[in-house]
Amino acid sequence: MKLKNTLGLAIGSLIAATSFGVLAQGQGAVEGELFYKKQYNDSVKNIEDGFNPGARIGYFLTDDLELNLSYDKTNHTRSNNGTGNQKIGGDTGSLVATYHFGQAGVDSLRPYVEGGFGHQSRGNVKADGHSGRDQSTLAIAGAGVKYYFTNNLYARAGVEADYALDNGKWDYAALVGLGVNFGGNAGAVAPAPAPAPEPVPEPEAPVAQVVRVELDVKFDFDKSVVKPNSYGDVKNLADFMAQYPATNVEVAGHTDSIGPDAYNQKLSQRRADAVKKVLEKDGVAANRITAVGYGESRPVADNATEAGRAVNRRVEASVEAQAAQ
Repeated sequence: MKLKNTLGLAIGSLIAATSFGVLAQGQGAVEGELFYKKQYNDSVKNIEDGFNPGARIGYFLTDDLELNLSYDKTNHTRSNNGTGNQKIGGDTGSLVATYHFGQAGVDSLRPYVEGGFGHQSRGNVKADGHSGRDQSTLAIAGAGVKYYFTNNLYARAGVEADYALDNGKWDYAALVGLGVNFGGNAGAVAPAPAPAPEPVPEPEAPVAQVVRVELDVKFDFDKSVVKPNSYGDVKNLADFMAQYPATNVEVAGHTDSIGPDAYNQKLSQRRADAVKKVLEKDGVAANRITAVGYGESRPVADNATEAGRAVNRRVEASVEAQAAQ
């Protein structure tokens, strides 16, 4: 009954966490996970392979680097070779750093590698007539992949190798996990104030007034993810186009000069496509948006300096309309 209650509470917590709103896997985010791993034992003689349930919690130091605190229960059986069949129980705690590859987002795969240290303790270990606890300090290395069903919910599959520093033996494990992600840099960003329209000086004869809105979204080096602090500016453009439904827009992606021309061309197109997706999410029809990547061909600042390259990593857009008199 206790196990059923614990599983029910855990599953309920995962479901509740997915109702927090649109969140992202980025700097400052927290991840909680339940996992289950198959332990292939080699570090202690005559112990059969085991199944270890556990949990871990992680914190993203950057968009890609996460620090994880992990705990699992060890469950083994000693084979019947003179010592008798007996249950081997214990626990393992570890601290590992995990580096993710790829772009964060819904329906995204993020491969990872990780490494760190842990401490393992097993009870009921008999050897040469001695009964007590077998303890070891572990060096840990692992790799795998996470799949994010939503910005909040993900599944993980991976492999892990534990090196016992005390006896120089390796243990191996294959694992699966289910986790939630919340917090981080995906909190709601207050929209920037709508820019005041720039009136055209009125000539002697009345003419239609022209209003204009511009967009300039900056990107991190070699990234094509729209940062949360730009959501408000993109929303302003979407609101303007909703007010003037006859308007269309070209979103133009650009890069700095670092890297091959062909790669920068594709990167600039991904940046333009990313802004287009945010505009569509904010209600602008896809056929009103043209996304074009110009690579590094149209710098607006000096690519010889870091400050200039940061200005050149951008997506630009501009829309004009005639205001009603």
